[in-house]
Amino acid sequence: MWGWQVGETTSGWRRVPLRTVDVARESGYSVQQVRDLERLGVIPPAARSSNRYRAYTPVHVHALRAYRGLAQAVGPVEARKMLAELRKATIAVAAAAINSVHVRLARERDEALRAQKALRAIQAEGAVDEFEQESDTMTITELAGAIGVRPSALRFWEQEGLVAPERVTSLRARRYGPTAIGAARIVAALRGSGYGVSAVRDVMNSLHRLDGLEETERTLQQRLDQIAGRTVALLRAGTDLAAVIASDQEPDDRLSGATDGR
Repeated sequence: MWGWQVGETTSGWRRVPLRTVDVARESGYSVQQVRDLERLGVIPPAARSSNRYRAYTPVHVHALRAYRGLAQAVGPVEARKMLAELRKATIAVAAAAINSVHVRLARERDEALRAQKALRAIQAEGAVDEFEQESDTMTITELAGAIGVRPSALRFWEQEGLVAPERVTSLRARRYGPTAIGAARIVAALRGSGYGVSAVRDVMNSLHRLDGLEETERTLQQRLDQIAGRTVALLRAGTDLAAVIASDQEPDDRLSGATDGR
């Protein structure tokens, strides 16, 4: 394990601190990135040796590796917040937080698969498809909940001509039929892939052309591949997260002998 080297002690081993360059090498970050991530609170503050050099421990390496996986899964901003909270959490609380990310990714995958079904129904020009059988119509609240967006997003998409309710009652309540539900699922998947509104509009306008269908199919498959990659990154972070949560977070200020710069 990092930080343990042969030395002149009764056991034959002595504990020595990790230098910034050691942590960088083991975590895959640069020396400057290690310092920046410490400043941002991603890893606990390093202890300072008698000569004021930074003295890290293996916990810092685990924290940086965990951050890499979390950042790939949920984005760097949310990953920083999560890791700061998880370092102070109990095992049960931390496990619940990570499980919620897995649930979110599973839902995103499910929605992308439903968008694929909707696309294939459009391609089949009205053929009965499994996705059409899930509901005859949905209210704006029901549809928003089903695809994981706010009702305001559906209203905005309607204003932009991306999704249109099939009918509006005398009370002006929106109702979405199978065609509109399918369109909303495709729009949600495209937006989740990073497409801007104008690009999504171009895609939706091209869906009845063969090239448009093929391009959208490729985009949705890329979305599924992206979600799979984020899931794998989260799984890889698991061992390091467990090590961070289970370890004593207080740096050992008795460590000495670091030779790296501050």
